[in-house]
Amino acid sequence: MLDYDVIVCGAGPSGATTAARAARAGLRVALLEKQVLPRHKPCGGGMPIQVETWLRDWLPETSFKAVVEAQVRQLCHTWNFGEVHWGSVNLPESPRDLSLSMVQRPHFDNALARQAVDCGARLRDGLTVRSIERDARGVTVRASTTGDRRETFTARARWLVGADGANGIAAKAASLRQRRRLAIAMEVELPYDWSLSGGDLRPDVAHLEYGAVRRGYAWIFPKGESLNVGAGVFHPPQGGRGSHRRLREELERAIFGYFDRFALEVDRSALKFYAHPLPLWKGKEPRHSSDGRVLLVGDAAGLVNPFFGDGILHGIKSGIIAADCLAEGCPESYTRRLHGEVAANFNAARWLAAFFYRFPHWSYRHVVQRRDGTHIAARLLAGDLQFSEIVGKFVGYVGQKTVRGAISGLGAPLGLKR
Repeated sequence: MLDYDVIVCGAGPSGATTAARAARAGLRVALLEKQVLPRHKPCGGGMPIQVETWLRDWLPETSFKAVVEAQVRQLCHTWNFGEVHWGSVNLPESPRDLSLSMVQRPHFDNALARQAVDCGARLRDGLTVRSIERDARGVTVRASTTGDRRETFTARARWLVGADGANGIAAKAASLRQRRRLAIAMEVELPYDWSLSGGDLRPDVAHLEYGAVRRGYAWIFPKGESLNVGAGVFHPPQGGRGSHRRLREELERAIFGYFDRFALEVDRSALKFYAHPLPLWKGKEPRHSSDGRVLLVGDAAGLVNPFFGDGILHGIKSGIIAADCLAEGCPESYTRRLHGEVAANFNAARWLAAFFYRFPHWSYRHVVQRRDGTHIAARLLAGDLQFSEIVGKFVGYVGQKTVRGAISGLGAPLGLKR
C-alpha cells in the first residue's frame, strides 16, 4: 500500500506550489525540505508582480502581500558605474502595473510551504533525501535528519516531483538533465536603514550594472531593512581552481563597486558571501522520467530564464502544470505541456542573451538606454511580452543601428550629413 500519491522533494516556490495544488486536488502529498523552515536561500528575491496573480488564480487562498518588502517602479542602469540611465517600469500608457516585488526568500518560501500545509500537504522539514528508487508500482524515498537526533523517513508514492534545485538528487535518480548549463551568482545581504538614505538609493529603485561583469551584470535590490547586493555571470569560465578564484574575484569587485558608488560603510573582511548556481534553459529535453514516475520542476528542471536569470515565476508555473498532470493521472504529458508554456519563449531569450552579453556596451547604449527599454524588460519579465515576439524586430533594429553607425562613420569622407 502506498503512503502517498505524491512526494515532493524541495519546499521552494516550485515545490511548495506543486504540493499545494496537488493536495487541493485531493491527492495525498508529502512535502520534504532539507533544511528547517524558514531557511536562508541565496536569491536576489526580485519577481514580477504577476507572480501574485498566478498564485491567486491557481491557488485562491494564497496571499503573499505580507512578505513583499518593497515594490520597485524604477531601475537605475549604469555602465562601469557611470553612464547612468534611469528607466521606468511603468509608462503612462501602461495598461497595468508592472512593478517588481521584492521579497526575502526565507519568508516567501515559508509562506508558500505553509499554504501547502493549509491545502492538506504533510510538511517534513529538516530531512535530507538519501535515495530514490523506482519500480513498476511507484517510488520509494528514504530520507534522514542530520545532527545529534537522527530520524529516518521512508515512504512510497505513485509519483515523485523533484523540486530540489540545480544539484538535487531527483534528476540523478531519474537519469534526467545529465548535461546542464549553469550560470553563477554571488550576493550579500546588507542591513540598511532607509531613514538615513539619500540620493539614488531608494526603496522603490533597483540598480543594475552591466560593465563590471563580463557576460553578466550586478545589482542592488531593495528590501524592507536591507539591500541585496550581488553579481552574476551567464557564461562562467571553464577550468580548474584558478578560473573559479578569478571568477569570484570579479564578482566581488562588482559588489564592492556598488559599495564605493554609494559610500556604503561595510566591514568587507566580515562579509558573508553566498554563491549559488543558476541552471539555465538549454532547450527542449525530457523533464519527466520515461516511466512517468519522476517529474522535475523549477531549478531542478533547468527553468531559469537565460536572459534575465530569474526563475521564480517559471518555477511556480512548472509546479502548477506538474500538479495538474498528476491530478489528471497523465504524468507522461508533463514535458509536452511544460514545453508548450516556456520553450519558444526561452529559446528566443537564449538567442537574444547570446547577442546582448557578447556585445554588452552596444546593447547598453542601444537597448537599455531606449526610452522604453526598462518597460519592455518589465513586460518580458511578467510574460506580457514574449521573447519570441521580438526576435525579428530585434534583428531589424540591430541592422538599422549598424547601418546608421557605418554611414555616420563614413559621413566625413563621403560628404554625408551626420
